[in-house]
Amino acid sequence: MIILGIESSCDETAAAIVKDGREVLANVVSSQIKIHEKFGGVVPEVAAREHLNSIIPVIKEVYEKANIKPDEIDAFASTVGPGLVGCLLVGMNAAKTLSLIHNKPYLGVNHLSAHVSANFINTNLEPPFLCLLVSGGHSQIIYVKDYDKQEIIAQTIDDAVGEVYDKVARLCSIPYPGGILLDKMAHSGNKNAFKFPQAKVGEDEFSFSGLKTAVLREVKKFSPDKLPKEDIAASFQNCIADTLINKLVNFANKLNCKKIALAGGVAANSELRLRMEELKQKGYDTYAPELKYCTDNASMVASCAYFNPIKTDNSLLLEVFSRG
Repeated sequence: MIILGIESSCDETAAAIVKDGREVLANVVSSQIKIHEKFGGVVPEVAAREHLNSIIPVIKEVYEKANIKPDEIDAFASTVGPGLVGCLLVGMNAAKTLSLIHNKPYLGVNHLSAHVSANFINTNLEPPFLCLLVSGGHSQIIYVKDYDKQEIIAQTIDDAVGEVYDKVARLCSIPYPGGILLDKMAHSGNKNAFKFPQAKVGEDEFSFSGLKTAVLREVKKFSPDKLPKEDIAASFQNCIADTLINKLVNFANKLNCKKIALAGGVAANSELRLRMEELKQKGYDTYAPELKYCTDNASMVASCAYFNPIKTDNSLLLEVFSRG
């Protein structure tokens, strides 16, 4: 089954053609990072207009790269949420239009399920497994019992990991995109320079707002020209990784599930990927998407449409949603 997927939930306009949920025939992403740099973050109205400008060229390019004609596509899919409503509408309307023109099914996809599905690309991963999903809007541990049976067993009660990365970057005067630059900066720092606290919350909870406050207290002790940004970045990143991986391992042992995966935009984080490699050396069966499939992309959308589309009597009546 060949599916053309479209992703437009935030600031990437993407299209991909994927065979049987695992083999990527073409993957095209048009990023808006440069456009939003001057604003210090994503402006929804600007992002939606850029999607309108990019969607047709991106779809044309993915057909060319895959060397496939529209009538060879078995279904069209798009993200319907969560995300920025104006942005989601661009991708959904494009996919629905293609499905009507070519008389092929339209499949709606949940953005978070799509990130989980990124682990199916170019792998033989099968449920059951645990997935640590970390992004700018979500931090969750998901128990994937089957392709279409997924249970959130732990999640943040305040800031998401990607969100707190960006906030700490701003505290350290690191420009947008702060989280990515903070990760790079951490490589030059001493992860033991500062002892940042892990929040004492429930077994099924994460909390990172206190960590953000702890970083702020340390930053205020230094003048801007004396701020040890590299050490703060390394210590902060070490605390985040300890918190996430410790809880993930606890659940893996509790559920006797040695198969674990990483997903979401923060799955590209170097420290988290290193920790996953260390777990593999300890006997866990670990998975992490290729870097290009961690951040928002359409290959994960097409994969999810194959394995776990949103179930509905009439998918053409699906509407976008901002939270979920």
